[in-house]
Amino acid sequence: MKYLPLNPDIFVQNRKRFVEKMERNAIAIFNSNDELPTNGDQLHKFKQNSDLYWLTGVEQEDTLVILFPDNPDPKYREVLVLVRPDELKEKWNGHLLRANEGTAISGIQTIIWLDTADALMQAWVHLADTIYLNTNENDRKANKVLVRDYRYAQLMKERFPLHHYRRSAKIMKELRAIKTALEIDVLQKAIDITDITFRRVMQIIKPGIMEYEIEAEIYHSFLSQRATGPGYGSIIASGDRARTLHYVDNSRECKDGELILMDFGADYGGYNADLSRTVPVSGKFGRRQKTVYNACLHLHHYAASILKPGISIVDYTEKVGDEATVVFQKIGLLKKSDIKNENPENRAYRKYLYHGISHHLGLDVHDLGTRTAPVKAGMVFTIEPGIYIEEEQMGVRIENNFWITKNGNKDLMKNIPITVEEIEAYMKK
Repeated sequence: MKYLPLNPDIFVQNRKRFVEKMERNAIAIFNSNDELPTNGDQLHKFKQNSDLYWLTGVEQEDTLVILFPDNPDPKYREVLVLVRPDELKEKWNGHLLRANEGTAISGIQTIIWLDTADALMQAWVHLADTIYLNTNENDRKANKVLVRDYRYAQLMKERFPLHHYRRSAKIMKELRAIKTALEIDVLQKAIDITDITFRRVMQIIKPGIMEYEIEAEIYHSFLSQRATGPGYGSIIASGDRARTLHYVDNSRECKDGELILMDFGADYGGYNADLSRTVPVSGKFGRRQKTVYNACLHLHHYAASILKPGISIVDYTEKVGDEATVVFQKIGLLKKSDIKNENPENRAYRKYLYHGISHHLGLDVHDLGTRTAPVKAGMVFTIEPGIYIEEEQMGVRIENNFWITKNGNKDLMKNIPITVEEIEAYMKK
C-alpha cells in the first residue's frame, strides 16, 4: 500500500458495532472479492470487498474474517484468515502478509491460514445456530457475474441446510452509512490530497491543453501524495462534453472560451473524496458563464442549508428541485408556461438538471446507505447540483463532501476554492 498505516482502532470499532447487531449464538463470515480476468493470463487490479475492508483494513486477496462472539473458546471469537506465505508466490507477486502484520492492520489477535480454515470453521458452524453471510446490497449495483459472496452462500446452504441464515448486508447498510470520527480522519486526508491536486491543476489549464494532460496531472498529484490513486474514473470534460455525466474519454482539446468540468477524487486508505469544479479554460469566466456558475453555486449553498438530520433524500431532492425551478426562470432557462405545464413525474427543471443532488460517500464513491429513510447524524453525502444547457453547449457542476452533524452538516471541502472570484484569482497566479 502507498498510504501510511491507518489506526487499527477504526476496524476494531467497526467490528464491535457489527457484533452488537448480531443475534445470539451466531457466526458471521465475510469473503474477499474475486480476482477477475481481463484477457489472456492477465487479471484486473485487485479491489478488496468493501465490507471485509471495513471490518479489517486488509487489502490482500483470498482473505476471510469470521466473527463468532459466543464461541466457547474466546480465542476464536474473531478470526482473520490469510493466505499462507509461500516463497515461490512471493517471487512472482510480492510480499504476503504475516500473522503479526495482519494483526497490526486489523487489530485481530487470532490469525489462521486459509489452508487450515475449513476444518476449524466447520466446528464453529456446528456450535452456532445462525449464520450471517454477505452479499452486495448497494442499490446501484449492476452485477451480471455470480461473484464469490453469492457462490459462497450457495455452498454454505448446501453444507449446512438446517441452520438459520441472515443477511449481513442489512446490518452493513445501516452501519457503514454512519461514519465514525476515525473514518472521517481518513476521508479528510483523501479530501486534502484532492484539494492540493485541484490547486495544481488550475495552474496548468490554458487554451490548447488536452483533457488527458489534466487527467495525467491529477494522477501524478494523487500518487505523489501517497494516495492509492483516483477513487473513480476522473471526468475531464471541456465544452459541450460537460453535459455527458460520466464522460471519461478525456481525449479532446480544451479551447479558449470554453468551460471545463472536472469531477475527480483521491482514494486514500480505502476512503474516497469526490470533488467537482467547473473552471474557464482561459482563466476568466464570460458574463453568461459567470451567471450560470453562480446560479449553480446558489443551488449548492441552498442544498447545504437543508441537508440535515430528519430530512429524507427524496424530500430533499424535491426541495432543491423547487429552488432550481425558481433559479432557472431567473437565468432564462424556463418560462412560466414551462412550469405551469410541467409533468409532475418529469418536472421542467429536469431538462437542465437531470441527476440526483447527493449520494452517500465513503469506502465506495456511491457508498452504502438508504435513499428513503431520514438522514442521520454521522452520514457523509456529496452535494453536487449541476446545470447543463444543450443550446449553449455548456455544463456546470459544483460538488463538495459534507459530514452530517446533529444540528446540520460540516463541509469537509470548505477550504477548496469554489467562488468565481477564488477560481479566477488562483488561475491568474
